[in-house]
Order: sequence, then C-alpha cells, then structure tokens
Amino acid sequence: MVQNRTLKRLDQGQLDQAVRRHEMFRNARVGGARANLSFCDLSGLDLAGRDLAHADFVGCSLRGANLAGARLDCASFFVADLRQANFDGASLIKADLRGACLRGAILVGANLFEADLRDGSLAEKDRSGHLRMVQIDANPAEADGADLSGANLTNARMSGVMAIHTDFSDAVMRGCKLVRATMRGANFTGSNLEGADLSGADMRGACLRGAVLTGATMMLTDLTDADVEEALTDKPVGRVVAELGRSLDDLLADHMAWVGSSGAQGTMLDLSGFDLRHAPSLAHVCLTMLRAAGATLYGLDLTGVQLQAAVLDNADLRGATLNDGDLRGIGLRHAKLNNANLRNVNLRPLVFDEQRSRPADLSGAKLRYADLSGASLRAVNLGNADLSFANLRGCDLTRTDLTGAKLFGAKVERRALTEGAILDGVAGLKL
Repeated sequence: MVQNRTLKRLDQGQLDQAVRRHEMFRNARVGGARANLSFCDLSGLDLAGRDLAHADFVGCSLRGANLAGARLDCASFFVADLRQANFDGASLIKADLRGACLRGAILVGANLFEADLRDGSLAEKDRSGHLRMVQIDANPAEADGADLSGANLTNARMSGVMAIHTDFSDAVMRGCKLVRATMRGANFTGSNLEGADLSGADMRGACLRGAVLTGATMMLTDLTDADVEEALTDKPVGRVVAELGRSLDDLLADHMAWVGSSGAQGTMLDLSGFDLRHAPSLAHVCLTMLRAAGATLYGLDLTGVQLQAAVLDNADLRGATLNDGDLRGIGLRHAKLNNANLRNVNLRPLVFDEQRSRPADLSGAKLRYADLSGASLRAVNLGNADLSFANLRGCDLTRTDLTGAKLFGAKVERRALTEGAILDGVAGLKL
C-alpha cells in the first residue's frame, strides 16, 4: 500500500528559529536542539551558509531552496525533494541522499565525499502495525539534469542512480560506486573517475572527453555512441619510461650534472611525449631546464620541485602536486593543470642579468579548480588561460597578463586584480 504524506509548511521565520537552535546545539550551548525538519515543506526558503550538519531532512521538500555554501555534513536527505535546489559550494560530506530527487539541482563545487546517493524508499507502520510505503511526490534516486560540475564525489555511493543528461564535468569521482547507474547523455568532460566502479552502467551517448578513467571498472558498461576522445585510461599515453634505455635516476643525475656545469658535463633530460605516471616521486628534484613537452605527469608528486626555465608545453599535469615549487620562467603553454596543487609556487620571471629575464608562460593553460593560493604570479602570461573556479587567494598578480582569460567562479581578491593585472577581455570576472 502506498500513501501520500502531507508536509508541514514552515515560513522563513520558523525555519530560522530551528536553525539557530541547531547551531546552538552544534556549539554545545544551553537551549540548543538538533534540527528535525523531516516531512517539512521548506521549498523556496533560504539556508545559505548555515550550519545544519547532522540535521534531519527526511522526506522534506527543499524544492528551489537556497543552500549555497551551507554545511550539511552527515545530514539526512532520505527521499527528500531537492529539485532545483541550490547547493552551490555546499558541504555534504557523508550526507544521506538515498532516494532523493535532485532533478535540476545545482551542486557546482559541492563536497559530496562519501555521500550516499543510492536508490531508497520510505516505509512506516500504520496503526495496525503493517508497513506501508510513503510517497513524497518525487522520483527516488533521481539526478536528471542536475549540475554537479566540479563537485567532489570521491567514494560516493551512486549505484542505481538515474542521472540522464546530468552535468558531471570536472567532478572528482575517485572510487565512486556507479554500478548499474543510468547516465545516458551525461557530461563527464574532464571529470576524474579514477578507480570508479561503472559495472553495468548505461552511459550511452555520454561525453567522457578528457576524463580520467585509470583503474576504473567498466565490466558490461554500455558506452555506445559515447565520446571518449582524449580520455586517460590505463593504456600508456605515448612512450613509457622503460623506453628510456637507462634508469630515470641515472638520467636525472646526468641532468643535474648538466645543469650544475652549465652544459659542460652530463646530458640535458628530454622527456617530451613520455608517460611518467608510474615514475617515482620527483618531489624536491632539480629539473631546471627540463624538456617534457606533451608529457603525461598526471597526479605526480612534484612538491618543492625546481623547474626553472623548463618546457612543459601541452603537458598533462592534472591533479599533480607542485606546491612550494620554483617554476620561474617555466613554459606551460596549453598545459592541463586542472585540480593541480600549485600553492605557494614561484612563477616570477627568471632573471639572468639586469637586461635579460624570462617570464613564465601559461598562455592557453587549463587551470580549472587548481589551487594557486599564495602563489607568486608576477608578470606571468596567462593569456586565454582557463582559471574557472581556481583558488587565487593571496596571489601576487602584479603585471600578470590575464588577457582573454576565463575566471568564472574563481576565488580572487579584488585588490590583487586592481593593482597592476592586465584584464583586457577577461570573462567571468565580477569586480
């Protein structure tokens, strides 16, 4: 037996009171109480930026509600109606979204780490003690048309989910469980599905252009008419390290001798076109003047690396760790640096003498969701680069050339931009 459940309508004032008490509860203050908003109608109301971690939204309607930037970790949205809700930048770590309807919802940049988005249905006992199914006017486990671009879905459980034409572009979906999920026509452009389980998934007509599929399980996955151009799989991209003829350690030693002797000894290292994903850590290694154009360095640990005047044009450095590196005068034209860790890197010009210097060139590079916080980008050429949703807080942008760059959703301080950055033709910037 299926029975429709009538929801209790709350106005903004009543909701604010419940949220205040919940926040007091979260801070262990007297008078606080966990928010129990199950089976409430909260459609169209505002919860932006509020702390509702561990709150109960079971069977709730949040249709069209604003939850942008809200903290909703471990909250229960079991069979909730979340259609057209705005979760932009919200934290939903380990949230229970089983059976929730996310059709048309906005989850751009949301953190859904280990969230549960599997199918689910609600039952309750009637007066005679018999179970009956409860209908909340929503289709269970549905995310059709939702915008999850840039969301963190690492280890999320989405088996059986219905996500037709859903936008997962640039989403981080490492270890995500998508067994028998229906994702026809979904957009996974640039997404990271490393180690994801896509067994039996229906991905007909999906766009996986430039997606990371290394270690993914794709047994009986239907990829009919899917676009997998430039997708990164376990298959080597170009030449492999074994083809170098000598160990990488020996070649690095030769390269450092070449750098230290200004070319009198050793040999310059040229790794252009090589797939270095299985190479040992290059953290804190001297790679000054390295040539690695078109190389694949996806996910490598390059912490504190020295890459002064190196040439890595068109290289794949997505998800790589380069924090605290010395990248003065580097060439990274049209390189892929999406989701890379570039915190505190030094990208100032490499000065040879009073008359000669070499600025870093990242023109046309893809830096979507990259973390550049605290980096020195002084005089860097970022013309036509894509910095959408990148973190540029605390950056030195003096004389930085951002001509034609994309800065949609980028986190950047207004003062840094207005003190010398070149902003001709910048797109997506709100000053």
